[in-house]
Amino acid sequence: MQDDPILDVLNDLINYDEILACMVARQNMISVMPDQERFDTQVMQIWDIIKRAMDDVFTVIKGYSQAGLDEIEFRLQEYEVLFYVFPDTENALVVIVPALSNKGLIEVELENSRKEILKIMNQQEQGNLVTAV
Repeated sequence: MQDDPILDVLNDLINYDEILACMVARQNMISVMPDQERFDTQVMQIWDIIKRAMDDVFTVIKGYSQAGLDEIEFRLQEYEVLFYVFPDTENALVVIVPALSNKGLIEVELENSRKEILKIMNQQEQGNLVTAV
């Protein structure tokens, strides 16, 4: 299996105690995700509900990402789902945390991870352009 640098970033994120699940996704599609066995079991019990809610939020992201939508979040039961949108795309770094978690440190880590993933995506895009020429 080929190494995926974006997956490496997500695997680092999932190691934080308060991060219960994480992925890079867009509406109706999860692009990159760590092994679901690493997700908190409580999240997995309500995964279908979270996934449906995520798809609804991606409708908003799709409509407003070009206008500069940067972050969006929602609370569902005992969880918060945080979306860190990649600029000018319909994709986002999505992280699920406990609703009562201290988001200060988490937000710093998520912003750093978003920047790192965006850098990787840009490098991959440039590599694809070079290959296509």
